[in-house]
Formats: sequence, C-alpha cells, structure tokens
Amino acid sequence: MNTVLAFSIPLLFSSMVWSGYLEYDQDVLIPGDWSRVGRVDPTQELELTFALKQQNIDLLEKILLLVSDPDSPQYGKHLSLQEVADLVRPSELTQKLVRGWLQSHGITNCSTVHTRDFLQCSMTSAVAETLLPGSRFYRYVREGQSVIRSSAPYSVHSEVQQHLDFVGGLHRLPPKGPSVSTEQQSSKAGFHLGVTPSILRERYNLTSHDVGSAENNSQAVAQFLEQYYHPADLAEFMGMFGGSFEHLSQVDKVIGTQGAGKAGLEASLDVEYIMSTGANISTWFFTNPGRHESQEPFLQWMVLLSNMSDLPWVHTISYGDDEDSLSTSYMMRINAEFMKAGVRGISLLFASGDSGAGCRHMGKGQNCFRPSFPASSPYVTTVGGTSFKNPFKVTYEVTDYISGGGFSNVFEMPDYQVTAVKKYLQTAAADLPPQAYFNVSGRAYPDIAALSDNYWVVSNRVPIPWVSGTSASTPVVGGMLSLINDQRLLKGLPTLGFLNPRLYKLQGRALFDVTEGCHLSCLDEQVQGKGFCAAPSWDPVTGWGTPDFASLQGFLSE
Repeated sequence: MNTVLAFSIPLLFSSMVWSGYLEYDQDVLIPGDWSRVGRVDPTQELELTFALKQQNIDLLEKILLLVSDPDSPQYGKHLSLQEVADLVRPSELTQKLVRGWLQSHGITNCSTVHTRDFLQCSMTSAVAETLLPGSRFYRYVREGQSVIRSSAPYSVHSEVQQHLDFVGGLHRLPPKGPSVSTEQQSSKAGFHLGVTPSILRERYNLTSHDVGSAENNSQAVAQFLEQYYHPADLAEFMGMFGGSFEHLSQVDKVIGTQGAGKAGLEASLDVEYIMSTGANISTWFFTNPGRHESQEPFLQWMVLLSNMSDLPWVHTISYGDDEDSLSTSYMMRINAEFMKAGVRGISLLFASGDSGAGCRHMGKGQNCFRPSFPASSPYVTTVGGTSFKNPFKVTYEVTDYISGGGFSNVFEMPDYQVTAVKKYLQTAAADLPPQAYFNVSGRAYPDIAALSDNYWVVSNRVPIPWVSGTSASTPVVGGMLSLINDQRLLKGLPTLGFLNPRLYKLQGRALFDVTEGCHLSCLDEQVQGKGFCAAPSWDPVTGWGTPDFASLQGFLSE
C-alpha cells in the first residue's frame, strides 16, 4: 500500500437525514462454527477498505475481450498498470466526496493504491459505528482464528452511496480452508502409488525438456487462511520427485509475512505442483493472514494487484465462497478487479471447488445447486478435477465426483462460451437435472480440468500420500500455462493473459476430452445426490477436458 493521504478538503456532512445500504443482499448471518466472544471495545483499532466507484468499466471489459481474442487485431496488446489506472481511476468528485466524508468523522489515517480505487483507513470501532450506521462490531473465534466483524448490515451517508461499491472488513468471514483431503487406499504391486510430477508429465505429454528458461517469466500462488509453506518441505519434495527434469527448489519471492506455525497442506500442495509443471520458472508466494482482524484476506490480495506494477504472469488460487453468501455489489467489483488483471496480460486460475454442484436448502423441501465464486466469474479461468479411470495406472481420466461446476446465479453467460454450453445443454438434455436446480443462462464453469485425486505432498517434512482436491489440479494447469508463456516470451510475443476466449475457440483441440462420470449435489428425491455429468466436448464438470501439453503448446505458443 502506498500514498498516505492527508485530507485537506473541508467538506461538511450535515446530520444524516437518511442513509443507504451498499450491500443490501449481503448475508450477515454468522456461521455456526464461529463463536461470538463479545462486543469490541470502542477504542479497538480497525482497518476498513473502501472500494471507490470506478470509471469506464464497460470500456475495460471491451478492451479485455479484444486483447484476449486471438482473432482481434488488438490481441495481446495489454495495458500497463498506469494505463489501467488512467482508465478506471474514480472521478475527482468521487474521490473528493469520499475523502471529505471520512474527514468529517476525523478519519485521516488512510492509504490508497496506484489506481486510486481503494482506500484503506484506520479508525476506532466507535468511529466506525458512527461512520457506518447499523454496524455493530463483535469479535468471533474459530479454531484459533479471531476476526472482528459486524453482525448487522451497515449503511453509508446518502451523499457518498453512489460513490462507493462496498466497505470491506465488516462482513465476509473467511471460509474454512479448501477441502484438501487425504484418503488412504491400498496399493497393488507394479502400479504407480499416487500422482507425482513424473506421473503428471507422462499423462499430459510433458518431456524432461519442457522447463522454463525465459528471464522475464514468473508465476504465483496465493494463500489467505493462514496457510504457509516451508522452504524445507519444498526442497525435500523436489529432492524426492524432481529428479527427471530441471527445476527450482526455492520460491523467489514471498509477498506478505510467512507465519512461524506449521506448514499448511494446501500451501504445500500449491507451491510444490506449480513449480513441478511450471518447472524452472521464477515463483512467487502471496500470503495474507491479515494484519488486522478486520481485514478480508482475499480482498487484501486484490488490493495488492492494484498496487504492483511488476507481477507474475500466472496466478493460481484455491479459494472460494458460495455465491449466495456474498453481496452482488461485492462480486461485481471483484469482477472488475479480475478484468484489471486480465488487460495487463495476467492469467488468473481458480479452483472450481470440491463440492460438486453444491446444494442450497431453500426450505419446505426445496433445494437448488449452489455455485461458487470466484469460480463463477466470467473473467477467470476455472479448473475442475478428474481421476484416473484406474487409480493405479496412467489411464484415461474420468470425472472426480467432487469437481465443482455448474451455472452462476449472478453472472450472465459470456459470449465466448455460449455456443459450447448450448451444445451441451441440447445433447445432454435427457440427463440434465431439473431446471429448477440451476440457472440455464448463467456463466457456466469450469473451463478446463486436470487430475485432482491421489497426490503426493511433502508438508512439515512428512511425505503425505492421497491428497485430493481441485486445489491440486489448479496449480498443475497454471504451471503448464507458465511454460507456454515462456515460449511466447522467448519469441517476443505477449503473455496469454485472460485465456478463456482463446480456449473456447480451440473447441477442445489439444485437450483430452473427459466423457465419463458425474459429480455430487443435493441428496434429495429429485436428483439423489447427482449433479451434472461429463459429456463429449465441453461440460459443467470438467470443462473442455485436461491438457495435452505438447499439442496445447503448439496451438498457444504462436
């Protein structure tokens, strides 16, 4: 964060006649696994994030689609951070009114970002509750985690309502970590005993020569829920499994503060496998446990992206929330942040989740599927999961029943996928769940998939077998995209950036189609635990399928 602001605009805000809610549809119910330990002391210091209304979002989207479409003359003509800032920076009126509103409450300890569309401000709990009528701050704890949140909706002065998207730090409790699981299975002599880097290279057609060499290439994983990796684990993993290809055994840069606690299985998995497929490529590790209990770690990462001119070209993230737990204004603004990254040539890959189609209980025996965000964003590439047909052989792949997928209830289906999704809906019509369970016109996901079952991971110096989840498939795909970026950079070409428009134009070429298996969903009489099923070409379980790297590189490195 940079640029500390000393407000000097004497704007007066009279007593509120009325105030408006920015996030009227935000779920403020506290999940049962959090315990409330009491009201926050009025002098407790909070740090809140104010998302200022941006300009030219429609133009930003238009530019993103043009620079991401291989048939466009604008393809690959990515923008710099400064050019993005010039495009979306909030109007002078917006900046003036929001700063004046804060100053009128004595709030002057604020910092902004290069794009000027976020303000992070420190204040006491008492001041925050006055600034944001309706808010009441409590401390909540869960399994050693402590956060400060408001258990009631907040509102803002009517003068600034149209100049803000949301205020971060009041709602959105961190979800539990991704459901990386370990499951013991029996082995059979002569067969492989789980997924390792060499197994991935065999299945996805990477040779020992498919490693990075471009000096200006980089990739990253991002962690949020106090997940840390240990350098010793990474070195041991590469010592055990990295012998067949040139690789790095150290992360080049850590952004954030590494905690001193145990390594997280999730963090270990992510960094070990993006550095296995994206071998010999400079890797960054973003970690954000939150400097303040009032911070939202995922939001903190998004703010960082708006403030760094030098960023890795591929980011993989295994984080998600149910769409229905988030406000529409929050998700729309986060979408704009994804667009800002995409127009800069950055590829964002998100895990599709490990709950299949999900299930939301609507009451009175009615259920519907439960999409996950950011997996459901139209501006990221979402990665689903598969398993080997025979778990002990390098065979063809089938659906991993946990693989998240479905249709957004918030975002419309983007143009780049309409043809593919409509074809699926027509050809699979007889096997589809009842339409009351999903939004047939929503953004459909995932876009691509990879193995998500039975991985070996080293964590806290212990080799752990049978680790599963789309948290595994996402960094595997990310590393392969980094290798393709490597070839492009060596040829003087721009990075892939937002991949989806080009991916869908391939129509499944250079990918192993996955056509078997279904994922899980609601356990009720209507669907009986079955969500969507894999089908030829694109489907909402495995997307277009899994990468045939040798072919994919041929299509994407030119």
